[in-house]
Amino acid sequence: MKDLIDAARLLALDLASTVVFLALFLLTRNLPLAVCAGIALGLVQIGRQVARGKTIDAMQGMSLVAVMGSGAATLMSHDPRFVMVKPSLIYVALGVMMLKPGWMNRYLPLPTREKLADIAVIFGSVWAVLMFASAAVNLFVALKFGVVAWSAFMLFYGVVSKAGLVLVQYATMRHFRDRRAQPHGDAVPS
Repeated sequence: MKDLIDAARLLALDLASTVVFLALFLLTRNLPLAVCAGIALGLVQIGRQVARGKTIDAMQGMSLVAVMGSGAATLMSHDPRFVMVKPSLIYVALGVMMLKPGWMNRYLPLPTREKLADIAVIFGSVWAVLMFASAAVNLFVALKFGVVAWSAFMLFYGVVSKAGLVLVQYATMRHFRDRRAQPHGDAVPS
């Protein structure tokens, strides 16, 4: 269970600035405040990593650049569609990154990486498919609905789809880990 919590924590940290933007906008309906809060959180996260001497993961850096770029475009144009479409761009970029075998190793404990590398590669591809599907869903909702409906839907969809896949992956990997740990003798038990 600790491994699941650690993986969920890393995923939540990678997506935190977007979730903060969506939640704050839903609560306040203040677009500039929500945009600035998302940008500020992303900068704080990257600053902490740098201050601790840790490397910036590609997903973290890309998310910050996207938040800052779309946030700046939204603030300058007063058009929320820049922020609304941004998740689709992030999802596509993430999907492309997730097509690379082994990307998931950051989220897996060492014993799991060693014993279930093949399953991790499969789930890496499943995550990529989810990202591409999420990009399409977000783009559709962003272009068809207003900011309030979009932010409520995407906050719900984002959390449920990603948390759901984390749970499915965790259960599947535990299942295969347990099956592979059993002896495979040919003898019939008496």
